[in-house]
Amino acid sequence: MKKAILSAKGLCKSFAHNGGQIHILSHIDFDLYEGDFTVIMGSSGSGKSTLLYALSGMDRATSGEVIYNGRDIVKIKEKEIAKLRHTDFGFIFQQMHLVSNLSLFENIAVSGYLNKKRSSQETKKRTEELLSQMSIDHIKSHLPSQVSGGEQQRCAIARAVINDPKLLFADEPTGALNRKNSEDVLSLLTELNRAGQSILMVTHDIRAALRATRLLYLEDGKIIGEMNLPEYSPEEEQSRETQINSWLSSLKW
Repeated sequence: MKKAILSAKGLCKSFAHNGGQIHILSHIDFDLYEGDFTVIMGSSGSGKSTLLYALSGMDRATSGEVIYNGRDIVKIKEKEIAKLRHTDFGFIFQQMHLVSNLSLFENIAVSGYLNKKRSSQETKKRTEELLSQMSIDHIKSHLPSQVSGGEQQRCAIARAVINDPKLLFADEPTGALNRKNSEDVLSLLTELNRAGQSILMVTHDIRAALRATRLLYLEDGKIIGEMNLPEYSPEEEQSRETQINSWLSSLKW
């Protein structure tokens, strides 16, 4: 039986607007399981990114619970949430948010230095390993402005995993990339997942959704569909895409 790494219970998010309330998330209940590559899909405005931010503590839910490691992160103090995001969670966004005046090596290593999980020497070694794994070791001294968008995103992935997060959150990580760079990034995420990394990704792209072992479909702030899949295999990509498209059509995507 799979172990739940994070659980949402009755999760709601709303905003005040013109004297009323706009409901973005409505009483969401589900578990994220250890080792899964979970992908959330849904039309624009369905609440996908809001859900990811609420689950990760990047944004506060209006009500409900997000249980991680026996604690409700909706209720803990901001300082504790910040520490949790730094030690246990990793983040990848559509925009890479790399520090412009730091090299790729420095952008990755600084996160490790701040975490202090490893010694400085161990952090340097781990950074070199990740640069090699992401195939950007040959440009490690370059600034972000001197490399391609795909190379920047690979750097951002390395930065996100240098502290060995229990859960990796990815919000449209291929949204700003061309097809080749998108495939490279998705392959890296698949590789990380196969090595045991738990991933929660939000996307509108079916090509990205092919990598999932579990798909959730969000509509009007509610999960209305779920699909479980075997581990991704390039040889079965066409049949997998057909299966996902059929599932999405049944949900009127």
